[in-house]
Amino acid sequence: MHKAIIAAALAVVGFNSAAMAEGMLVGVSWASFQEERWKIDEAAMVAAIEANGNSYVSADAQSSSTKQLADVEALIAQGVDVLVINAWDKDAIGPAIDAAAAEGIPVIGYDRLIEDDRTFYLTFDNVGVGRIIAESVMAVQPTGNYAIIKGDPGDPNAGFLLQGMMEVIGGAVDSGDITIVGEAFSDSWKPENAQTNMEQILTANNNMVDAVLSQNDGMAGGVVAALSAQGLVIPVGGQDGDLAAINRVARGSQTVSVWKDARALGTAAGDIASALAEGTMMAEIEGASMFDGGERGIPIHAILLDPTPLTRDNLNVAIDAGHITQEQACEGALDGVAGC
Repeated sequence: MHKAIIAAALAVVGFNSAAMAEGMLVGVSWASFQEERWKIDEAAMVAAIEANGNSYVSADAQSSSTKQLADVEALIAQGVDVLVINAWDKDAIGPAIDAAAAEGIPVIGYDRLIEDDRTFYLTFDNVGVGRIIAESVMAVQPTGNYAIIKGDPGDPNAGFLLQGMMEVIGGAVDSGDITIVGEAFSDSWKPENAQTNMEQILTANNNMVDAVLSQNDGMAGGVVAALSAQGLVIPVGGQDGDLAAINRVARGSQTVSVWKDARALGTAAGDIASALAEGTMMAEIEGASMFDGGERGIPIHAILLDPTPLTRDNLNVAIDAGHITQEQACEGALDGVAGC
């Protein structure tokens, strides 16, 4: 079938394609476009794929593991040479990997671990992100009552982030300097679910909460909304470098946003996907090492990029990098915020 016809057909069933040029075809299955960062990832990924002379086609699973499996089957039928899968559910994605392997199609687990040695894992160091969130909050609030707002229970990153957080605060919890007064998963990483969780934790503790470790910026927004409704301003950590979160850091309602530069991750995915599509073996990818930190300890070829914490002391880093404008970052900023 001619590619223009294929592109039109895919548009009808919810696929998005870009630059259907000659070359290898890179298929990307997104779990959900809920967080603003995925659009940044995608733009960088597409640019890298096209720079390598290849083409991009994608689908959005819309937070459904069932739809994601159907999306992957459709991408395989489309004739993709490599798959990049941002898995919605770590346990439900298995049949998609089997289907890709049966066709000899290499798979990249993008940002979320797919614990299968037939995949290449590309992400930021999420355990490290959890450590940074906890270190940043603990630096300003070393003792007291802590709440932990976790992401979706089906996402391995929620576990990695918690692991990193507990590596930092575990000793203080054991000694009694820190008491975890509430800990809850937030389905689909949705801010409104995080806000509900925070409201319930505040109610259960008569508002006696001194700090919050939130596992992403969207949920941190929900946490701050719950706190603000009670007239509370306490240390709150998050991650993703969301524009609203960076401004909250400048305003003082969020302590840190750990920035995982989506442009760097997307570019790496585009380059690695192109290499795998063209026959490079996973072990031959430059910078790859073995990762075995999943629940089952299966060694997987991987690249883990380093994140950057953004606080009021270095907010200029995100501004200077062009991730956010000074106007966006600094509206209503406190005195002394770097870059404002």
